[in-house]
Amino acid sequence: MMKLRKVTAASATVFALALTATACGGDNSTGGDSGSDGGKTITVGIKFDQPGLGQKTPQGYAGFDVDVATYVAKKLGYKADQIEWKESKSADRETMLQRGDVDFIAATYSITPERQEKVDFAGPYLLAHQDVLLRADDNKIKSPKDLNNAKLCSVTGSTSAQNVKDKLAPKAQLQPYPTYSACLPGLQNGAVDALTTDDSILAGYAAQAQFKGKFKLGGFKLTNENYGIGVKKGSDLKDKINKALEDMVADGAWQKAVDKNLGPANYKNEPAPKIGDIKS
Repeated sequence: MMKLRKVTAASATVFALALTATACGGDNSTGGDSGSDGGKTITVGIKFDQPGLGQKTPQGYAGFDVDVATYVAKKLGYKADQIEWKESKSADRETMLQRGDVDFIAATYSITPERQEKVDFAGPYLLAHQDVLLRADDNKIKSPKDLNNAKLCSVTGSTSAQNVKDKLAPKAQLQPYPTYSACLPGLQNGAVDALTTDDSILAGYAAQAQFKGKFKLGGFKLTNENYGIGVKKGSDLKDKINKALEDMVADGAWQKAVDKNLGPANYKNEPAPKIGDIKS
């Protein structure tokens, strides 16, 4: 009888251990991409160097694209502290999505036919335009033709200034600078007369505290730039993100994000675009 009781106790112990192992295995297998329920993260690509849009700061990440991405992630089931931010430089965006380095990208990512061959886009969530940034007291440059003979900041790797010279102001004097941020002191002190790129990007730079009130946007609307959220080709995230963007517009969070990040530069935004409405 004693021996039987020992065997029974040992069997019970083994059985209990088996149940424990099974339970642990079940916990590990249900995490996946379950957001806050599973304690997982979502990886989002943004710009790290565009004030007002996507910028890495000592306090964290800030900008309109960051606010949009945070809202979308929340709708997908992730809290703000479950977002892993990754820098997505312009030349790397398609590759990052194709490799699965990020789940989605919100980084002033204009929807174009060439890019749509490689990745899918949710949105658009902002209609921007190529424009010029001028000194606040400049009364001479009132239209693109007034850029003739003006000193126009030309940034290495960007075609914006060259496009203005080729198509609108052939006598514009292109002044080479390494970055847009490097142009701003030159614009402020008169070394250049204008800086050109997307109006949303220009507004972000102009809204920085050290430049508040120093600059103004020309309002020329030289091109249409439809910003979308990039996802991997065939990803089911596209429809989910589109629904999140519609909710963001409907509940007023979209306009609040525009006003907070770009409003200080008197940015006159277009109404929120409808999903799939891509302006040529």
